[in-house]
Amino acid sequence: MIKNILIDLDGTLTDPKVGITTCARYGLAKVGHPIADDMNIDWIIGPPLKASLAKILNVAPEDDLAEQALLGYRERFSVTGLFENQVYEGVAQTLQALKNQGFQLFVATAKPTIYAKQILEHFHLAQYFKVIYGSELSGERTNKGDLIAYILQQEQLKPSECMMVGDREYDILGARRNGIETIAVTYGYGSIEELAQAQPKAQIESFDDLMPLISILGRQSA
Repeated sequence: MIKNILIDLDGTLTDPKVGITTCARYGLAKVGHPIADDMNIDWIIGPPLKASLAKILNVAPEDDLAEQALLGYRERFSVTGLFENQVYEGVAQTLQALKNQGFQLFVATAKPTIYAKQILEHFHLAQYFKVIYGSELSGERTNKGDLIAYILQQEQLKPSECMMVGDREYDILGARRNGIETIAVTYGYGSIEELAQAQPKAQIESFDDLMPLISILGRQSA
């Protein structure tokens, strides 16, 4: 029986495209690697950011250049970028309905916790979650599998009583590594091919489809 729902942030609860991509361009330019305005970097939304910046820079993730680009990114993101964001339709109402039904809700994001909390408080969504879990600024727990394992340990949750909701393969594979079933949202930043290969238990086209689907899956597992 599903009692606990772990939910990704970027591409699932909010659309962070403007903030993340603008700050990434800013950070890259600061280290002398400006990129063309028409270069699509939407793929950086979701996975650990430092590794994505390193890929654009064509260096190893542990290279100092990637670290400096990340610091440049955070310089802008911490002040402006985190609010260049938009809540997806139906999110607040659905979170309220799930909470009213007695589900425990947790945020599970690769984004640093300090930023995730500010974003969710800014958009009045923090109130729906028992705890907001993210990564550390040091890079610890940016891997979604590690993060979910940490949440299970901290909250003493049973994987069989949990469901993970996210938009990228990292959410699906990270949850599966911990014995948790997943629901993928198709409106985020995971491609059709990516989600098909990751094979979530179910998919939804809108966040407000989550409540009826959770009810169906709950009855199936009862």
